[in-house]
Amino acid sequence: MTIDCVYSQVEGNIISDMDGEKVMFSIVNGKYYNLGEVGGAIWDLLQEPNSINGMVSQLQEEYDVDEKTCEMQVMEFIAMLHKEGLIKQN
Repeated sequence: MTIDCVYSQVEGNIISDMDGEKVMFSIVNGKYYNLGEVGGAIWDLLQEPNSINGMVSQLQEEYDVDEKTCEMQVMEFIAMLHKEGLIKQN
């Protein structure tokens, strides 16, 4: 996985906002996920194909976080989503 890799959401997920955090139910694997506030923001950025680098830039505009920390956390979150089959690499 590199910062230039592009990912997007897969179909089959039901999303709900609960007190500023996103929660999701995957119809495919029958699991619930609490994405949290920032995870929900990342999820929204994946509605259209987006690179890790693009997501980091967009998140830095919204949150007070340095580039390296943001990049590391986005990559970890994307890896989890990909492992769970919730997103696909384009």
